[in-house]
Amino acid sequence: MTISSSASNEQAQPLQAALFVSDLHLQAAMPRTTEAFFNFLHTQATKTRQLYLLGDIFEAWAGDDDIADAYNRLVVEEIKKISERGIDVFWIAGNRDFLVGEQFAKTCNITLLPDPYVTTIADRLLVLTHGDAYCTDDAAYMQFRAQVRDAEWQRNFLALPLTQRKAIIENLRAGSRAAQRDKSYEIMDVNNEAIAGLFEQTATATMIHGHTHRPARHDYQEDGKARVRYVLSDWDLDDTASRGDWLALDTNGSIRRYDLNGAEIGN
Repeated sequence: MTISSSASNEQAQPLQAALFVSDLHLQAAMPRTTEAFFNFLHTQATKTRQLYLLGDIFEAWAGDDDIADAYNRLVVEEIKKISERGIDVFWIAGNRDFLVGEQFAKTCNITLLPDPYVTTIADRLLVLTHGDAYCTDDAAYMQFRAQVRDAEWQRNFLALPLTQRKAIIENLRAGSRAAQRDKSYEIMDVNNEAIAGLFEQTATATMIHGHTHRPARHDYQEDGKARVRYVLSDWDLDDTASRGDWLALDTNGSIRRYDLNGAEIGN
């Protein structure tokens, strides 16, 4: 797989405090998307202090014993190269790769974070989340999420042979695709009350998440408090309509959105 570089972009953009991406859904069947991620790591992530991977980086993750898979090993090695350059890499589990565990983290030399996670970067207080926990209007999904995030369920699932786990996951993916065809966008989006509750619980005014594949900036004003919620795009360069983005938090605390060519775009 070829990894391209862009010297002009590297010279034009200053060191960032942090970068944020989510929903790459990496898989061997999407080579262009995979190459775009590797290109991002080598041309953009090398210019930041911290890199946050906010879930669904993989289309599916059957357990850390699947690191030996050739494709997975390739992705792991590319992430590890970034961490070995002294860049702090952080991971929040998504609904596709919530089985990523300590072995994966140790191999990649990254830090696993809870969801949600509150942090201060460049003097800006943020709450980071994958986002699926706040799609509370989708009752069926919330029930499924509670089941698969249960520690006992995960222990029992990971005790199964890897081939069996992969078959189960493939069946679940097929069922998920079928179910989504019958659901409205509103049901699959985050619930406004749930988002407001997260802002209140974390005492933050800035939120970044993915999951919904609906990139946008949402501004709120409530009780004299200004809040902003940034939603990341998913990545897909193997379809006819390519898409993808990333957010950068500058050292001065400003948040900017960029396309996969490194050009700044509207929030």
